[in-house]
Formats: sequence, structure tokens, C-alpha cells
Amino acid sequence: MFTGIVQGKAEIIQVKGNDQLKTFSMEFPSKSLAGIQQGASIAINGTCLTVTEFDLTNDTASFDVMNETLKLTNLDDLTIASRVNFERAAAIGDEIGGHLMSGHIHGTTQIARIEQDSDNCTIYFNTPPSYLKYLLPKGFVGLNGCSLTLGKVEDDKFCVHLIPETLSVTTFGSLQAGDTVNLEIDSQTQSIVDTVERVLANRA
Repeated sequence: MFTGIVQGKAEIIQVKGNDQLKTFSMEFPSKSLAGIQQGASIAINGTCLTVTEFDLTNDTASFDVMNETLKLTNLDDLTIASRVNFERAAAIGDEIGGHLMSGHIHGTTQIARIEQDSDNCTIYFNTPPSYLKYLLPKGFVGLNGCSLTLGKVEDDKFCVHLIPETLSVTTFGSLQAGDTVNLEIDSQTQSIVDTVERVLANRA
């Protein structure tokens, strides 16, 4: 389980494998892997991955990513020197500063445009039609592992507003229009919407 509060950026230092299975090795900020164990979960761009190897001396860890995950996420686009958002799994008693996230990505969306001035940044994304009903103004969404509050939601686009801290800590500060971002729908919103639809369908 994750909170959507990205802890920093990691850099891809090695990619091995093919379109059926890839192994990514990443370098993390100093000491950010303290206490890690093989088999632990880390969200990479919001995708829950399992640590297969690690080296605390060099702050590196490796992850195997199977074909289904490669198809559903933007991880297949990663190359050496790519930077990704990471969050280590939440522990009981941790502060939940964002919203509960599973790290199970529903799909991807593309950045439509970015509006930025000296104080504000608003990013517009193309709305995946199949997930429109789960995207509600002022609701939650997970984008590349960040817990974000939705701003305007339209049939073809939705937006989020980012503060300078988010742009600094995450990869959003360097993304551009056309880039692909992982999308995780808020599980509570999905449960409520699906339940209401089933109840209404049974009454018809």
C-alpha cells in the first residue's frame, strides 16, 4: 500500500530483457533504501514493483517487470538515464498525507498541455473515456505515483494544479506535452460509482 507522497526521483542505470520481461536497475538518492529487503515493494511511477536485488553501498535496486505491466504502464518507455518517481511502501503508523493507493495501474494518459507561470503550474491530461466516470472535480487520482487533487474535469481532458514543491520532488517538473503518465483511479471512488451503477441496473 502507498500514500501517493512521492519521496524522490530515481535514475535508470541498466535495462535488460525484452518485451516479455525486463529488469530495471535504478540508482536512488543517498540512504533512501535504508532498511530495504529483497522482496520489498517500491512504487516506481506509481507501479508497485518487487525488489529483486539491492546494493545499499551504491544505493541501487533492481526490479523485474513482466509483459502485462509493460503493456499497461509507461515503464516500457524507460531507457538508461530516465528518471522516475519512487515511493517506498507505507508502514502501519505512517502519516497518510495523500490517499491510499495500491500501485496497481489502470492505464496511461498523455499530457495534453502545460500552463505555467512564475507561481502556478496546471497540467492538462487527455481523459481516457473508460475512466471518465471515476474522475470527479476535487476527487483524487494517482498520476505517476503522485496523489493529486483533480481540478477541472471535461469529457476529453482533466487537469491538476501543482505547487513548486511537487515540481521539484517529482518528475513532473521536466515532463512535456505528449509524455505518457501512469494513471491509478481512486479505489474508493471506483467502488462507490460501480456499486451505484449495479444498484440502479438491478432496479431497472
